[in-house]
Amino acid sequence: MKIKTAFLLVTGLTAALQAASAADVTGTVTLTGTPPPEKDISAAISKDPFCSKLKAGSTEKVFTQFYVVGADKGLADVVVMLKGDSLAGKSTGASAQPAVLDQKGCMYVPQILAIQAGQKLLVKNSDPMPVPMHNVHINPMVPANQKANAASINAAQVAGAPDLNYTFPAAEGFLKFQCDVHQWMLAWVTVVDHPYFAVTGKDGSFKISDVPPGKYKVVALHRKAAPTGVDKDVDVTAGSAKVDFTLEVK
Repeated sequence: MKIKTAFLLVTGLTAALQAASAADVTGTVTLTGTPPPEKDISAAISKDPFCSKLKAGSTEKVFTQFYVVGADKGLADVVVMLKGDSLAGKSTGASAQPAVLDQKGCMYVPQILAIQAGQKLLVKNSDPMPVPMHNVHINPMVPANQKANAASINAAQVAGAPDLNYTFPAAEGFLKFQCDVHQWMLAWVTVVDHPYFAVTGKDGSFKISDVPPGKYKVVALHRKAAPTGVDKDVDVTAGSAKVDFTLEVK
């Protein structure tokens, strides 16, 4: 009994020390160069008899959002993740809260999302009637992700229907979601095999929380500017570590 108690105390102390020394990795991603003009998709929406009603009364045009750049050149929608041998396959997705991808105003919201391997992804249709239907067409390139969702890789979802539920067991960058009914509706979901990642906000900033001490690569991925990733080294110790990226228009 004494040995068991001592073991539990040591285990608890080790976990507490690891938690106490965990750090946050923060930074900002900025863009250099002038991004190409976004495509105006207002005409396509206006031609749809149902989606156009959701935009009725609005004179604001709708554009693609490939480069979302802030006032100080901060770049949004960049997936920033850690890489390292100690992190591979350490997903906690099975116990994580479900992530949500919504269909709202005949657009995917958000258009860039990152989740863990094994984490539930709920796809909602928040558009009201009379929009009759969206369809969720997923194009995974990794075989494990294809097999896991073979029965519902292309599923119709009418207004008010239950959420569609997906789980992807393997890491994959920019897994494409599209609606074949409304072809301007696109989203990309990056699947990571551990919990140490973030997506930059409108100002280009990110924060990866509770990172265990160690040496890692920090990788920034952007669907246009850095589809295969740009990486930097980081040495995480107690406190915090800061890593900034500058991406170029491609």
